[in-house]
Amino acid sequence: MEGWQAWDVILRCSGQLRMAGLGIAGLDMEAALKVGEALGYDLHALAELLPFGESGLVTAINQKINKG
Repeated sequence: MEGWQAWDVILRCSGQLRMAGLGIAGLDMEAALKVGEALGYDLHALAELLPFGESGLVTAINQKINKG
């Protein structure tokens, strides 16, 4: 269940991205954890899982930016 919760937070925070130069540096983790807290999600699990989702998100978006 915690994996789905992390995915939900990532989707809900798609507008909370940190920019770096011409790419994406990552999610605003403080905002993401606050969203998870507001939804009643397990913050310990989110703290463990969100960095992995963030890594995939950053890689995919930056690859798309660099190809386009």
